[in-house]
Amino acid sequence: MPTEIERKFLVKGDAWRSLASGVAYCQGYITSTVERTVRVRVVGRQGYLTIKGGTTGISRAEFEYSIPVEDALELLSTLCEPPLIQKKRYKIAHAGLIWEVDEFEGENQGLIVAEVELGDANQAIVLPDWIDREVSDDPRYFNANLVKHPFSQWEKDEG
Repeated sequence: MPTEIERKFLVKGDAWRSLASGVAYCQGYITSTVERTVRVRVVGRQGYLTIKGGTTGISRAEFEYSIPVEDALELLSTLCEPPLIQKKRYKIAHAGLIWEVDEFEGENQGLIVAEVELGDANQAIVLPDWIDREVSDDPRYFNANLVKHPFSQWEKDEG
């Protein structure tokens, strides 16, 4: 079974910006529960359908399939929960790994998160200078949860 093993961190400063160009992503969720998520994503002119299982630690089952962009756009506009996640993703190589920095837009503007996929949950990593604190265990930072509780609402919800 394909498994995603991922750690997630907040980003500090702007030094990372000069290391890659951002690519626009639009994604939405057909369903999102603790046990499973079904995500639709458009990157450029390519669509993707992704099914993920529940998270155990920093791991979960993940199945991703390319679909026609027209199908993805239809799914985003008719079956996905609003709001859609809009972000720019920057892929940055560091110490043998690819870091994906997501700069969120729309209702999640102001949030910048870096993710790194690992081969093993105990894999040692070298953190880039622009990495802040780890948020792998904080479900608020899961993209599926940013639909239900956008970053722009966090202070209002907590206050």
